[in-house]
Amino acid sequence: MSGLQDAPAIVRQDRDVSGLHVFVKPLGVRAILGIASAELSSLVVSLSDILGNWAGDLVETLLEVDTWQQRFAMLDRAFVSKLNPASPLPEIAWAWQRLAQSHGSVPIQLLADEIGYSRRHFGECFRDPIGVAPKSAARVFRFERACRLIAENRSSLAQVAIACGYHDQAHLTHEWNALAGCSPKAWIARELPFLQDYELGSHDNEVDDFESMHHSFV
Repeated sequence: MSGLQDAPAIVRQDRDVSGLHVFVKPLGVRAILGIASAELSSLVVSLSDILGNWAGDLVETLLEVDTWQQRFAMLDRAFVSKLNPASPLPEIAWAWQRLAQSHGSVPIQLLADEIGYSRRHFGECFRDPIGVAPKSAARVFRFERACRLIAENRSSLAQVAIACGYHDQAHLTHEWNALAGCSPKAWIARELPFLQDYELGSHDNEVDDFESMHHSFV
């Protein structure tokens, strides 16, 4: 299990792996796992560390069935059986949705003002159910939108920077290095080798050598 993070993570494997990759939205972590998202922030732990023997039994059961469809259905039933609905503060749930819908472009101070919180109090209330500070969430939402624009629209890096609310392409590159652990050009070469350089612009001023980096945010 991996919690939300606002820094790059190195993922290594030395053999072929198959498995189920489950994304749980931050506001659903407490309902399914019984803990706050903040308790998993920037960590990687075993599912058994959270759910005890139940997790090991689940893995063994998943291995015994023959098809992926059976495993998906079994996993659905397993999580439903653990479900304990939790209600986060409505203003925090609203703020999260605003950040998601705006791709992180809403100023944090404006969000705090709109729900009647000081910025400091807003940050404290946001971090426990979400796992990261509002500013970090906004940064990653912008980063994820930039990834999609490059992959789906084949926009130049300058165009992506403008569309995602970065000050300029240099700001985009700085944030990419901070969040992905590599430059946009290096990420594209690794993740999207089918794209051509001319589609991405030629002013990246970046290095090409890097280990396999992965950043995810749900």
